[in-house]
Amino acid sequence: MKTRILVAAAGLPVLLVVLLALPSIATSIAIALLCAIAAWELLWKTGILHSKRLVALGVVLAAGAAMWSCFGFHALAFRIGLYVLMVLIIAELLHDKSIGFESAACLFVAALVIPVMFSAIARLRAMELGRFYVLLPFVVTFSGDSGAYFVGRAWGKHKLAPITSPKKTVEGAVGGVVCAMVVMVIYGLVVTFAFQKTFAWIPAMICALVGALMAIFGDLAFSHIKRQHKIKDYSNLLPGHGGVLDRFDSTIFVAPLVELVILLFPLVR
Repeated sequence: MKTRILVAAAGLPVLLVVLLALPSIATSIAIALLCAIAAWELLWKTGILHSKRLVALGVVLAAGAAMWSCFGFHALAFRIGLYVLMVLIIAELLHDKSIGFESAACLFVAALVIPVMFSAIARLRAMELGRFYVLLPFVVTFSGDSGAYFVGRAWGKHKLAPITSPKKTVEGAVGGVVCAMVVMVIYGLVVTFAFQKTFAWIPAMICALVGALMAIFGDLAFSHIKRQHKIKDYSNLLPGHGGVLDRFDSTIFVAPLVELVILLFPLVR
């Protein structure tokens, strides 16, 4: 626990600097790097793929897909590069007959699906008033995760997903949702009074509610993969937290949800 707290205390200022102080391109590059690491964790550390060449192509494609998603789907150079990479990957899959459909599907999930979802953070940062929006996925996931942990430890009795994640409880999940909504209220008050902005309360609370539920779903989804492959963490890159996928599994699902809500109902004016 001590190591976990120290790593979080050291990492939080770095996260805030990248998201808020540096230009939006820095967020895009950071997300692309995290997507590349996540692809390596999902494909190599789990043992899903044993081909170093395919894993390397998947890692490059993951970074490229994240950058392409951030810079716009009409960026010709990225489209050409991604097309070439996908052709190379498919050719390699056709050549290596030992790779089954499940492994091939995981390759494209790691290299395309996760980067497009996770890069929603960079797209939020690039929006007008993006400095207000880019924190929202983390506000929802981190507060929900903390609430679920403490409420679950104190009052958790009914297992939420006993096979996939034995420590998670229904009481913890409810506590996480409530905590996420409370922290969203605090965030809205800060935006309203400290920055003199108009905050759309109803869409924001819906976002917190659904986002907290999706955070639980994302956590369970990636825990299921770990359970299938009999690993505790995806890597030890972040001591006390595991790997990129261990730390950001919920955010991968929450970030695109926040993006959709903001595109439909701008939360800050």
